[in-house]
Amino acid sequence: MLRTADEELTIDELASRSGVTVRTVRFYASRGLLPPPRLRGRVGLYGADHLARLELIRELQNLGFTLNAIERHLERLPSDAAPEELALQRALLAPWTDDQAEHLDRHELDRRAGRTLEDTEIEQLFTLGILEEPQQEAGRQEEFRLTSASMLSVGLRIIELDLPPDMLLRAKELVEQHTTRMAEELRELFAANVLRPYMERGRPEEERERIRATADQLRPLTIQVLVNGFQRAVNEVIRNHV
Repeated sequence: MLRTADEELTIDELASRSGVTVRTVRFYASRGLLPPPRLRGRVGLYGADHLARLELIRELQNLGFTLNAIERHLERLPSDAAPEELALQRALLAPWTDDQAEHLDRHELDRRAGRTLEDTEIEQLFTLGILEEPQQEAGRQEEFRLTSASMLSVGLRIIELDLPPDMLLRAKELVEQHTTRMAEELRELFAANVLRPYMERGRPEEERERIRATADQLRPLTIQVLVNGFQRAVNEVIRNHV
């Protein structure tokens, strides 16, 4: 965040503050993802709205959005959206874990695994959804997209169990099916009871921070409840079958 609401940054300062390169800032601007800077002579100056948009773009990328999808999302936002409104958008879209996706090549993947992985192991990591084909960004092409750094070791331990590939695929499908449905129903519950009333009241500024804080606090609480609920459900299933 900027120290004051009217603080202005050069493109180098904006890039440093947002954690991207100057080349990336210019690339986003050329695609219309950032509004033009205010000119002071020949120097372009950027404000809080530019920084907020860059942070929102980063959250969308962390969620796996392609560049085209990010463009479509930003097109739905007013060009003069206030930094506070963009911050609320970011809070609602932020991934529910600090374990962000990474792009890495084969050498780095082997280093993370602690050994040279076989091609069959790579394929199984793709089957488990731990590795994905990366999206090309600003002229860079990486070999793999690691969806979760912490899940790499879990995936390798699952592979070592030597379970049938069809079983692994079906297990992944079951988990995705039920967790996706649960996530959709919880999102609709939050939207119906929090977001829609806020929208219907005309997006009052005094409510933005409360909703943003609520969204932030819901993440760890919901995850804890879901993990606890699944553990209890597994215990119940075991008891019933035994």
